[in-house]
Amino acid sequence: MDNSTMARLLAETADLLEIDGGDSFRIRSYRRAAEAAEQTTVDLTAAAAETVRLLEIPGIGKSMAANLQAIAATGTLPLRDELLAKYGAGLLELLKLPGMGPKTVALLWDATKVASIDQLAQAIDEGRLAGLPRMGAKQIEKLRKGIDDYRRSAGRFRIDVAHEAAGRVAAYLLSFAGFERVTPAGSLRRGRETAGDIDLLATGPACLPEHTAAAVEHVAAFPGVHDIIAKGENKVSFHMGDGLQVDVRLLPPEVYGAALQYFTGSKAHNVALRQRALKMGYTLSEWALARLSDESVVAAATEEDIYAALGMDWIPPELRENLGEIEGAALHTLPRLIEEKDLRGDVHMHTTATDGRNSIREMAEAALACGYSYIAITDHSKNLAMTNGLDEQRALAQVERIREVDRQMEGRIRVFTGIEADILADGALDLDDEVLAQMDVVIASVHTRFEQSREEMTERVLRAIENPYVRILGHPTGRLLLRREPFALDMGVVLRRAAELGVAAEHNAAPERLDLNDRDLRLAKELGCKIVISSDSHDARNLGKMGYGVKQLRRAWLGPDDVLNTLGAAEFLSALRPRP
Repeated sequence: MDNSTMARLLAETADLLEIDGGDSFRIRSYRRAAEAAEQTTVDLTAAAAETVRLLEIPGIGKSMAANLQAIAATGTLPLRDELLAKYGAGLLELLKLPGMGPKTVALLWDATKVASIDQLAQAIDEGRLAGLPRMGAKQIEKLRKGIDDYRRSAGRFRIDVAHEAAGRVAAYLLSFAGFERVTPAGSLRRGRETAGDIDLLATGPACLPEHTAAAVEHVAAFPGVHDIIAKGENKVSFHMGDGLQVDVRLLPPEVYGAALQYFTGSKAHNVALRQRALKMGYTLSEWALARLSDESVVAAATEEDIYAALGMDWIPPELRENLGEIEGAALHTLPRLIEEKDLRGDVHMHTTATDGRNSIREMAEAALACGYSYIAITDHSKNLAMTNGLDEQRALAQVERIREVDRQMEGRIRVFTGIEADILADGALDLDDEVLAQMDVVIASVHTRFEQSREEMTERVLRAIENPYVRILGHPTGRLLLRREPFALDMGVVLRRAAELGVAAEHNAAPERLDLNDRDLRLAKELGCKIVISSDSHDARNLGKMGYGVKQLRRAWLGPDDVLNTLGAAEFLSALRPRP
């Protein structure tokens, strides 16, 4: 039972309470607790054994602490179960439809006993929604289309998929005279690991009221459009072929900053920022920061102007989750966040010796083109037979090949020897220590037996990092985004022990992994665990995708000094766990 699951159960309980007409204060307390559970670095399952530890978390009071303890003990929440028994689990799915909040779901339940998407579709077909409040013909048709869209494209998309799609749309828009700037907003701009849709904000002369009609038609003619969802005076929404929804908003330059701030979010950040504005005598919307007294505009053209008018430094989008960035910006104490240009090397990659597509030399040349001064070649070890993993004899031969390429590069880039050793079910590594002793960089990773219990997996990983030759723990939770959930692991225990041993935790920047996540990266920093970012490239072309991982480091408030491979080659090796 991980923190995210606990947060989801609390949030769902809040929604069900609102549908049930529950007390508004009680509903808000569940929502606050859900947000706290999602963002805290405290392992809630472990903390549940001590009520005082839960109460130390902002947003968690006595009743919510008891609820978290119930979830940790039983995997469920009694109140949520009672409400689901009353209404059915389908109500939670209804809330995923566009425009369907708890109040609308409650209306449909009271009038028609609709409790699922299938029942809603049937009620529409039978005409049972006609005449209900707020259920005119247009709204009913919107619901019908929302159901079709949900059934076809339910789910989220990885950050690289969303980013590449946004880039294609932006390039198309900028080919039209009058568009000067196109910026992603929403979760994509904040660097979240997945996105449900893409918000693009465009500005320039084409977005002025007298020109938007032509601009809208240009947007709607994008070759990648699968179907148009909506087309208005200054907004076009459409699906791409894979079901990804894109919302393009056309904005005059004078309000662009306000809109960019608003649509970037997060919701929690925006609420806190609006509250600050109100205390200062302002109102903040997607159109402007304006005075309450006379509605005169104070700032709107740029985000920097808005934050400055509120007495704050500009806040990087990755930090906008209401985790202290408001206070930090007001006190001018926000950290200097890591940037991709700070990285000096990449120390996890694979070659044709196992399951990679390129040779050692090709990977070195590609890394040199990325501006790196060192790499480590870390092919798989023998337990992963499906990847043609290296046994002891082949691993030693690979060491010699790596050293030869390092000599051939003549100092232009250092090429370190390495291996990604497999952590077996009992925590042993699948190569002899005599072989591991020949490696500059030994990464230990779990690739099999993900079904082990939390206790078994934790002991397994702890035993692995006790091996004196292990210098980095690779992709620590084993997750594959939108495909495989993280395996059960007591992350706090593992990171604390890694810190004691000097073992670095990897943030695997491969966009299908992004492991550790931002919350666990914050925890690693809090515990003093060293952090390394790597691409885990199996193809030279993927060396350039480290930026997706850097976004997660920034979301974790990490700076250059928090990440080992911002160091030069010699300094990097010295900063790793000393070899026996």
